[in-house]
Amino acid sequence: MKYDFTAIEKKWQEKWLKEKTFAAVNGDASRPKFYGLVEFPYPSGQGLHVGHARPYTAMDVVARKKRMDGYNVLFPIGYDAFGLPTENYAVKNHIHPAKVTHDNVANFRKQLQMLGYSFDWDREVNTTDPDYYKWTQWIFLQLYKKGLAYKASMPVNWCTSCKIVLANEEVVEGVCERCGGEVIRKEKSQWMLAITKYADRLIDDLDGLDFIERVKIQQKNWIGRSEGTEVDFTTTSGDTMTVYTTRCDTLFGVTYMVLSPEHPFLEKWKDQLKNWKEVEAYREEAARKSDFERSELNKEKTGVRLQGVAAVNPVNNTEIPIYVSDYVLMSYGTGAVMGVPGHDQRDWEFATKFGIPIVEVVKGGDVTKEAFALKDDTGIMVNSGFLNGLTVKQAIPAMKEWVTKQGIGHPKTNYKLRDWVFSRQRYWGEPIPLVNCPKCGWVPLPETELPLLLPEVDSYEVTDTGESPLAKMTDWVNTTCPCCGGPAKRETDTMPQWAGSSWYFLRYMDPHNDKALASKEALDYWSPVDWYNGGMEHTTLHLLYSRFWHKFLYDIGVAPTCEPYAKRTSHGMILGEGGEKMSKSRGNVVNPNDIVDQFGADTMRTYIMFIGDFEKAAAWSTQAVKGCKRFLDRVWNLAEACTDSLEHTPKHEAAIHKAIKKVSDDIEAMKFNTAIAAMMALVNDFYADGCTRGDVKTLLLLLSPFAPHMAEEMWENLGFAAAEGKMACQMPWPTYDAAKTVAASVEMAVQVNGKLKGTVIVPTDSEEQDVVNAALAVERVAKAVENGTIVKTILVKNKLVNLIVKG
Repeated sequence: MKYDFTAIEKKWQEKWLKEKTFAAVNGDASRPKFYGLVEFPYPSGQGLHVGHARPYTAMDVVARKKRMDGYNVLFPIGYDAFGLPTENYAVKNHIHPAKVTHDNVANFRKQLQMLGYSFDWDREVNTTDPDYYKWTQWIFLQLYKKGLAYKASMPVNWCTSCKIVLANEEVVEGVCERCGGEVIRKEKSQWMLAITKYADRLIDDLDGLDFIERVKIQQKNWIGRSEGTEVDFTTTSGDTMTVYTTRCDTLFGVTYMVLSPEHPFLEKWKDQLKNWKEVEAYREEAARKSDFERSELNKEKTGVRLQGVAAVNPVNNTEIPIYVSDYVLMSYGTGAVMGVPGHDQRDWEFATKFGIPIVEVVKGGDVTKEAFALKDDTGIMVNSGFLNGLTVKQAIPAMKEWVTKQGIGHPKTNYKLRDWVFSRQRYWGEPIPLVNCPKCGWVPLPETELPLLLPEVDSYEVTDTGESPLAKMTDWVNTTCPCCGGPAKRETDTMPQWAGSSWYFLRYMDPHNDKALASKEALDYWSPVDWYNGGMEHTTLHLLYSRFWHKFLYDIGVAPTCEPYAKRTSHGMILGEGGEKMSKSRGNVVNPNDIVDQFGADTMRTYIMFIGDFEKAAAWSTQAVKGCKRFLDRVWNLAEACTDSLEHTPKHEAAIHKAIKKVSDDIEAMKFNTAIAAMMALVNDFYADGCTRGDVKTLLLLLSPFAPHMAEEMWENLGFAAAEGKMACQMPWPTYDAAKTVAASVEMAVQVNGKLKGTVIVPTDSEEQDVVNAALAVERVAKAVENGTIVKTILVKNKLVNLIVKG
């Protein structure tokens, strides 16, 4: 019978949908629960790509196996559908963003179903659905009421041509990605979320989580907690500059100071600076650069010395110059840093360029570019007054104590993490449910008025002042204050795309609830997510933001656990053929639809799991896709090659039990490629020595998570569905007998003086003399030793025996 994958896959997809085969059941106490989660997609116009298919297929394999293991599995899907790409497309093509989103979601849904994913489609969510974003707005109001949402003036990216605020990813080499216009930095009032108040918990609570190590490291590095000291430097202007340092022991080596171009002291000192015009020009140049460009370690050091104001080193009262340089960011620390060029590469490069003195304070020989590094704890302090002779480890607490007693400093814990800039001057996002009243200030909407719906607008373009398109909707903007009843105006900024994706995993637990974001019963039953897989590009911001929101919801009694995800894994990127990143410009983008049309969804799924180590990048190979199709063809043809017996072929019993163990272990370890290789080897055995329906039955159960459509069709054709009353995906997962994973006998190579002379079949783990006796019964072996004496025997158990003969 021909393997008609198109008809077969359509048949089973329709059956699964109609019968709701993969529906999860809230509160089922008869089975253990398993909540497997994939990052929901942004439904772009380009549709699903193979980058989506890799993690989705992997977690689908895990979810399918867990169901067969007896778990009540929640494996949901939805769409992260607000955001900039849709809005830009809508503006360009004059189509409402809601229409664009609707069409893109429909296409994504069709593609996801085309690949046979076992999602619970009754739990599908969409962040642009008012029934969903009602609860996003509700969470924001709780954050506001607890003082964690506040307004602040922040530097933003401003396109001088489009007259709009740009996200960081829209700025490419200092110009607007859309129009090529010049981008500058300007101050703008923005809504902020105080994620920094959760910084310690976001680090400390990682210890109890089953996250792969590189994910934990990225989280910790992004938060960037460090223990240091804030130290005050007086200036000749009478002002005091405060700096933060983790190495206060090096204060005697400070030979200059640097201010951020945005530091308020520069404006304050304007009349005192003899070279203000030069400073002003440098500040304007710095405003054209992104924070990323400014903080790049390998970039050329630039700056301007302030002529007219200097600083005083507090430990030796030495007057030192002050510079303005763009590598110092106002958003980190105090916007001022001290320069220790004797022991820091960046400072050394800066001092060398501007001819600033370099002082060694930790003994280590000549201070050169090759020997600038700070010494470890055992380094000895020199040129450091009362610290001389101490080790670095001793000097740090000694200096901390000294600056504290002198009243010029104090210990401080610092973080790289900044509070979350939460507002966007865009249309396609969740409206922020606050009004601004001249009498009452910012007032939250009553929760009974949620959701605050996006109004219909004729134009999605931002205003000339950079405000949201909503600012032009005066009928919507002008409202009454919920507090005093007087005239008030709605907030016209909208929430960022990150908002809806920070809690979506909770809505999956109870997606149709109109009284709460999810019922207490559903949250208690499903929490936490047992296994979350996603891309490494989302292991900083998205993971951090969602953990923050979840911890807040835990604090106010909504979420039952303090962490949302018990386990987090990550996958490697799929590259184009030749190992280059896929892109339209290279013409190497692989469309899943094309693969499915030509080879079928099961081949696509099998190949995407066979492509290589799941955690590493892997290059696409059309030839390897064809190889996976040949493998499935061979499995299909076993239906006509097998005998009617439902027992395992005795000769295959060990191989089958070994395969069950291997595939079981490898799915849990996300070693999908070697699991498939084990099944390929089993199929080779079946073809070599024949097989029974019982052999094939076990193979189909192992293959079912990977190639579910074909497995179900063969299961039905071979009569198993009728006999068991269940589909393959509903059957218990095969179990193995550890004793049977070892074959009763093995074939061993026999060598004489290192040269192969034949093979013998002996009982597994045979003793050396038994193997030798069996070997000597082989004619070629007997002939090779007949004229000599065996002086030594080398036995590699169950593999080979080498007879060393002399004479």
